[in-house]
Amino acid sequence: MRIIRFRDEAGRTRFGHDHQDGQALILEGDIRGGFSETSQRVGVTKIMAPVQPAVILGIGLNYHEHARETGLEVPKYPVLFMKNPASVVGPEEPVILPPSCLNPPQVDYEVELAVILKKTARNVPVESALDYVLGYSVGNDISARRWQGVKGSGQWCRGKSFDTFCPLGPVLVTPDEIPDPQALSLSCVLNGEVMQDGHTGDMIFSVAELIAFLSESTTLLPGTVILTGTPSGVGFKRTPPVYLQDGDQLELSVDKIGTLRNQVRAEKEE
Repeated sequence: MRIIRFRDEAGRTRFGHDHQDGQALILEGDIRGGFSETSQRVGVTKIMAPVQPAVILGIGLNYHEHARETGLEVPKYPVLFMKNPASVVGPEEPVILPPSCLNPPQVDYEVELAVILKKTARNVPVESALDYVLGYSVGNDISARRWQGVKGSGQWCRGKSFDTFCPLGPVLVTPDEIPDPQALSLSCVLNGEVMQDGHTGDMIFSVAELIAFLSESTTLLPGTVILTGTPSGVGFKRTPPVYLQDGDQLELSVDKIGTLRNQVRAEKEE
């Protein structure tokens, strides 16, 4: 099933599926209790991020080719960081460049497979880890590189948690349509040019391994979003570096899910 979270004509936030001709079938329920289908079709005025996360857990250096382009060793354990849940925006919403990130430019793109959990997970074995997945979406781990590194003294959270730095969408696709999350192509296109072109089979740690690792003696709540890492081709490792600028157009795609589109805007100082 392809689930959307949307605003209807009355301004209510709903979940739905079978989105076509500006309308969708309403799904009753929520992430914690599950969804049930209805026969009621309503107008869709705005597609939103498919979830408002309980928490966002990001994984760094999780693709062999990305580790190679950075010149860093392949990690023995997943590299964990967190993003502010308030950084989430949906499809067609702008990515805002903060004034502190404009001079010099430093904001980068990162296409990622996003995993959304449907139930509480703790000490989950790898063999059953995918049973905890509600669905998959496209994520963009927008990153301010100088805040992430030198300016933030090596603390990643600040450089990845500005408002709008976590676009998600456009849909949530349930596991019955993606039985193997390690068999997906993903790409990032910036202003019509392909910047990243990868495959989840290049992940160092699989989706199941990440869920097992993250849940070790740690409770993961329903609605947890896991950003599973980005493939090679990031802007800060290009020659010359490529950073996001006002007016840029981003199109991030994951096989079997779709394309997440966002425009970049510079924040105006008040």
